[in-house]
Amino acid sequence: MKKKTVYQCSDCGYISHGYFGKCPNCGAWNTLEEKEEETGNKSSSKKKSNKDALKLSSVKISSDERIKTDIEEFNRVMGGGIVRDSVSILTAKPGSGKSTLLMQVANDLANKGLKVLYASGEESETQIKMRAERILDKLSDNIWVYSTTSLNSVLDQVDKIDPSFIIIDSIQTFTLDEFTQRPGTPTQTMECAYKMTEIAKDINKPRMVFLVGQMTKQDELAGVRSLEHLVDTVLLIEGESSEDLRSLMATKNRYGSTGEIGFFSMTEKGMLSIDNPSEYFMTKREGNAEVPGSSLSVIREGTRPIILETEALASKTFLPYPSRISECLQKDQLNTLVSILEERAGIKFLDKNIVVKTTGGIKLKEQAANLSVMVSIVSSTLNQSVEQNSVFIADVGLTGELKNVPSLEPRLREVERMGFKKAYVSKYANVKIENYKTLEIRKVSNILELLKEVFKLK
Repeated sequence: MKKKTVYQCSDCGYISHGYFGKCPNCGAWNTLEEKEEETGNKSSSKKKSNKDALKLSSVKISSDERIKTDIEEFNRVMGGGIVRDSVSILTAKPGSGKSTLLMQVANDLANKGLKVLYASGEESETQIKMRAERILDKLSDNIWVYSTTSLNSVLDQVDKIDPSFIIIDSIQTFTLDEFTQRPGTPTQTMECAYKMTEIAKDINKPRMVFLVGQMTKQDELAGVRSLEHLVDTVLLIEGESSEDLRSLMATKNRYGSTGEIGFFSMTEKGMLSIDNPSEYFMTKREGNAEVPGSSLSVIREGTRPIILETEALASKTFLPYPSRISECLQKDQLNTLVSILEERAGIKFLDKNIVVKTTGGIKLKEQAANLSVMVSIVSSTLNQSVEQNSVFIADVGLTGELKNVPSLEPRLREVERMGFKKAYVSKYANVKIENYKTLEIRKVSNILELLKEVFKLK
């Protein structure tokens, strides 16, 4: 076999036969790295497979293919548990809780009798132990830790310990001795990932493998896109380091729902699963107290409906241009909703500053909460509270008409489950009122009609 020199971009993986200061594919500067590529007769390098193809009808699936943890939100995102012969990758910004969550999962599985190997290329055994003692009440004897950047050494430990669950933290810090590139290059990262995939997919000894992936400044998984295609599940932790709320989202899942989201609260004892988000994203007020500027809607995060409280504050401004402030939706969207209220409901906000937020700091990514936002703004402006047992689920068009939203039935079932008595929806919503025993469904045609009913306007 002959070898020739090529140049590969460390950001996107583009391969060039000549050197450029700027990558022709992704535009990054000084990212082309020299490497050697084998050429020659490909037929001479073919390897004989040590296994035969199986008929699909003969492939057996046992009932214990998934391992469930005691962390319910983690199970939800994974599709009901971790598949035995799967490879998953978890990425997030530094300090978001990647290693913390995986240590909790590792200890949970170890307590169920499974052997766990935690290999880290970033932390020493002492650092891993210190974090484990901080977040775990009791350490299991079934967890082995190993600090190294050599994946060959990790594979030796796999042979000795025979673990069922393997964590590689992080994949960009490991190297294989067969390759000369430095850690983090596309070649080393992909070859290490391929090797761990082989370990996981062994038909005689399937294992669960979790890779921790570093994140770029653009908040994307570091490395080539092929890494995401290789693994079975790609998980992303989102959340500001200054806030407790963390969301775990599956951006890819071969064994579950892509886009599924689980919620956690970051505490001194690790990431605590928020098993009932509808309670978390509402304010519990004593004695059924009602306050102006608050209203409820139902959003969907992943496949799950969640009741969400929207709060608004309308205050008098002494400046020529009133402020429009919101962390939960874009400024242009807030201005649009205010304009609809002015033109279609006749409420003027020229002398009002308006601030909108959501309880828990969750972002409004869909239109179903628009009606709730508008109701909370009017409630604050009129200094008149909304009936506490009411929920608003609709989009509002530029004409002022209430629009239907997708997946309305699951949203209404969540409203009824949480004990609310009234739900306002679009007049054109295709929903069977008789299916709900304790929930009154009010169908309304436009925003003015709704505000007259809710606030008793003339």
